[in-house]
Amino acid sequence: MGLKELRMKRGLTQRELAQRSGVHHVEIAQIETGKRNVRAVSLDTALRLCDALRVRNPRKLLDPDSDSSAD
Repeated sequence: MGLKELRMKRGLTQRELAQRSGVHHVEIAQIETGKRNVRAVSLDTALRLCDALRVRNPRKLLDPDSDSSAD
């Protein structure tokens, strides 16, 4: 499940996720659209997104091909 799917599952807009995580909404949009590879984001950014999305395992965010639940 990728970032967009996780964000939408939580009912958040990109701007709401940006406010919760401290990651700029433009960076979130770039990750979601593939303009920026999610595997290339810093560990700090990944952890902040995971915290904001209540994802315990950062691999859920970093591995968009993962079929397992994000909870």
